Amino acid sequence: MGVGQRQGVAALMTAGAVLLSSAGVTLFAGTAAAQTSAAPPVTAAGGVTAVTATAAAPFVAPGKTLKLGAKGAAVKVLQTRLAELGYAPGRIDGRYGGATLSAVWAFQKVNGLSPTSTVARRTWDALEAPLAPKVLVPNGKPTRVEVNLAKQVMVLYVGGAVKLVSHTSSGSGIAYCETATWEGRSQRFCGDARTPTGDYKTTWRRDGWHKSYLGQLYNPIFFNGGIAFHGALSVPLAPASHGCVRLPMHVAEVLPGLLGTGVPVHVRGRFVR
Repeated sequence: MGVGQRQGVAALMTAGAVLLSSAGVTLFAGTAAAQTSAAPPVTAAGGVTAVTATAAAPFVAPGKTLKLGAKGAAVKVLQTRLAELGYAPGRIDGRYGGATLSAVWAFQKVNGLSPTSTVARRTWDALEAPLAPKVLVPNGKPTRVEVNLAKQVMVLYVGGAVKLVSHTSSGSGIAYCETATWEGRSQRFCGDARTPTGDYKTTWRRDGWHKSYLGQLYNPIFFNGGIAFHGALSVPLAPASHGCVRLPMHVAEVLPGLLGTGVPVHVRGRFVR
């Protein structure tokens, strides 16, 4: 796609940006993802009113191929664009590290691209005309979490708009039996490492590292018994947990401030290896 064509597409994608006000909170739906992924428009009686229309500047990709470990202005452009679309690239510092990689993976998966650490033409083109995450529960609450097991992504909606999209690693589906010291004695725990599909709500949580009988969970937010969203030092592309939804550490750092208690959590899909 030429620069002129890309500018035209980007302009079309951004021309409909609107400023929304809901319950005293102002949300700027200035990105393509925010516009196309939000719930259907809510009438004034529902507490959301379109205030004004704003045209955002079109995004034009630099087109430079980036690999993990890259530094410089093009990386900063990548990080800024991912952040605009709701993906969490970590610090916008022009350094392509692990946090930015997890955001790249999440974006690629949502946009139907095979996840890779290399940001080349296809990823840049998608960043110019991005797809929104697939809505799993069209009639869900405006503030909710959707976990797409097929794509291994989590989407947090706030007020009907995409607030955060993250790469995840859910239950591996592989049966396990492990011995661990729990409640002062050695015990054996067995299971099938599944993240069950269904409809749940966030319940209790812990700050920092929390020890469970199957390992350490960082900033866990539980939503289905002992199954939680939590940070992990390893969040691979394939499902690998005992059943929890693993998140990159930098995402788990900020999620507790965005996700309250009693928020609906919808888990859908099946990962095919």
